[in-house]
Amino acid sequence: MNLKVNEWQVKLMKTKWGSCNIKKKSIWLNLELSKKPINCLEYIIVHEMVHLMERHHNDKFLFYMETHLPNWKQIKTELNKLPVSHAGWSY
Repeated sequence: MNLKVNEWQVKLMKTKWGSCNIKKKSIWLNLELSKKPINCLEYIIVHEMVHLMERHHNDKFLFYMETHLPNWKQIKTELNKLPVSHAGWSY
């Protein structure tokens, strides 16, 4: 992508898979992604990195997504079918 991320972190998020701070060029990834297929993690990383180039989900953003991860729509659909949190406690 020819883009530098200054910082990235992993934290537990209740409602988001990832987020970014455009000014600081930093990305946060939801810890729950570690329980999902690897292509879902890749999708979120690319999605957040694209936000560092384009803030809004507009045509330019979609162009970058298509350029850097052509099958992003299929992966997004797959990820959105999965719960954000998977707490399966049994005693």
